[in-house]
Amino acid sequence: MSKPIFEIVDQLPTGGITIMALRALDFAVPGQWNNLVGFKNTIRTVTGETDEAMIQQIGDRAVFLFNDKSQGYQRALWLYETVDTADAALGAAAFANKVGEKIPLFGFLDKLTPKPEQAQTIDLTVKLVVELVAFCQINGIPGDSIGDFLAALGDYGGESLMRMAALVCFDGLIPLGPDFINKALNGISSMTPKELEQNSTFNGVKSLIPGGNSAGQLSFINQSFDATKGWMSDFVSYRNLTPEKVVSNLQNFVEISKDKLDYLGAFLDMSTNYYTHTGVQTLARRLIERAVAEI
Repeated sequence: MSKPIFEIVDQLPTGGITIMALRALDFAVPGQWNNLVGFKNTIRTVTGETDEAMIQQIGDRAVFLFNDKSQGYQRALWLYETVDTADAALGAAAFANKVGEKIPLFGFLDKLTPKPEQAQTIDLTVKLVVELVAFCQINGIPGDSIGDFLAALGDYGGESLMRMAALVCFDGLIPLGPDFINKALNGISSMTPKELEQNSTFNGVKSLIPGGNSAGQLSFINQSFDATKGWMSDFVSYRNLTPEKVVSNLQNFVEISKDKLDYLGAFLDMSTNYYTHTGVQTLARRLIERAVAEI
C-alpha cells in the first residue's frame, strides 16, 4: 500500500483534464457530482458533523477500516487505479500547466494511435467488470455477485453514477459509436481467451476477476456485460445521449473536430484517470458511512 487513505483523498486534484472531462458530463447526470476532495472535508460533507473531535474519531475509524486487509477496500482501490494506469499516462506532464484553459488536441494526434475496436471492447467490458468487483469488495460480498451489483446500480448516485456515465460516454459512445453495447457484446462473445490474454487492461486486473482462468474470466466478463446492458441502454436512451452530444460538451474545453472521434477516445484514455478519481471518492464515502455507523 503506497499512501494512507486520508492522504490519497487529500491529494485528489481540484482541476486538470480529468476534472474538466467529468464536468463536461454534467449534462448527462445533472447535479450528481461535485468534486469532493480532502479527507476531513469529505467527512463533514458526508456526515454533516461539525465537532472536530468527532470528525477526528470518524476519520481514525475510517483509516482503521481501510487498513484492515481482511476488508476489500484496498483491493477496490487497487482495481480502480490499475484499470486506469493500463490506459497509459501521456497526459499528466503535458497538461499540468493547462488547468482551466482550452486544450488544443491537434498537436497530440501524431502521438496517439486509436485503439482497434477489439481492444476498445475489452477496455469497456473489463472496466465494467472492475466496477462490479470493486463494488463487491467495498460491500464485503462475493466478487461474482452480478445480481447484487445490478440491484445497486439502479440506486447509483453521486460520484458512482458519474463514473458509470464516464464509462458509457468515454469508453462506449465516443470510441465505439451509438451502437457500442451490441458492438461490445458481439466482440466479447466472439473473442478467444488467447485474444483476451493479449490485452494489457485485462492483464492488469485479471488476478481479481472471477472465473478461475482466462476462459472462465472471459465468460464472466460476457455475463456481466450482458446483465448490465439493459441499464446502459436505458441510461443512454433516457438521457438521449449520442457521441455528438458528448463531444459538443467536451468541446467546451478540448478543441477537436467531430471527425476525429477515434483519436478523442485515445486522448481521453491517455489523459484522464476518472476511474481512480471517482473511485477514491466512492471509497472515502463508504468508509466514512461505515465508520459513523460503527462509532
